Amino acid sequence: MGTALLVAAWAGICSIDDMGTQMIRRPLLIATVVGLIMGDLQTGLIIGATLEVMWMGIGNVGAYSAPDMITGTAIGTALGISSGGVATAVALAVPTSLLAQQLLVLYKSGIIALNPIANRMAEEGDFDKLFRINYLPMLIVFLIRAIPTFLAIYLGAGVIDQVVAALPEVVMKGLSIAGKIIPAVGIGLLMQMMIKKGELWVFLICGFALAVYMNLSILAITLISLPLAILYDLATQEKSAPASSSSSADTEEGDYDL
Repeated sequence: MGTALLVAAWAGICSIDDMGTQMIRRPLLIATVVGLIMGDLQTGLIIGATLEVMWMGIGNVGAYSAPDMITGTAIGTALGISSGGVATAVALAVPTSLLAQQLLVLYKSGIIALNPIANRMAEEGDFDKLFRINYLPMLIVFLIRAIPTFLAIYLGAGVIDQVVAALPEVVMKGLSIAGKIIPAVGIGLLMQMMIKKGELWVFLICGFALAVYMNLSILAITLISLPLAILYDLATQEKSAPASSSSSADTEEGDYDL
């Protein structure tokens, strides 16, 4: 029970961070701490890295609520460590994150009721109460992640094993295939956001060639790419600098004409 409470508390803390700086909400860090709590840091790191790649390019855009990485990672890692390893963690993390996503939608729809209250406090200039009203959504978002995490872990690995064993083989095979496809989708979403200029595709092709045809490791490719990225950044800055100086010169000439 103590382990379940600690993991649930960690999930709640990460959920509060999700409303703020968003520095500790990533699967890699969440799973690592869960692995440390459960006494299997190595498996926690492996599961965290796997889930990080899966959800690397997923984020909330506009009114869209993405699958809940925090709940999925915490529950998937804890149950994966206690009942099967990485495959079980991935198989549990995906549906768990989708279920928790619905709780987040209900939460975000419900806290809209606080907007008129906050507007009235702002109009009255009561900023102390306006600041304290934020504690309520923080408490709610803590509970909607901590409680499901605690219940899932407290029920024990045996219950999860029974559920997994009861699933048809075709379902487990489908989840296994989805676990292999989702990382590619996550990386694809990340590339779509980062590679927006045509010339940046040159770096992707170079990295692909180094990895496939020269069999270089990720670290070697990173060390080769780093100076090239720095040179590209310096070149683009120098290209934009003359344009800025010329526009300022035109402004000065216009001032003299006046």
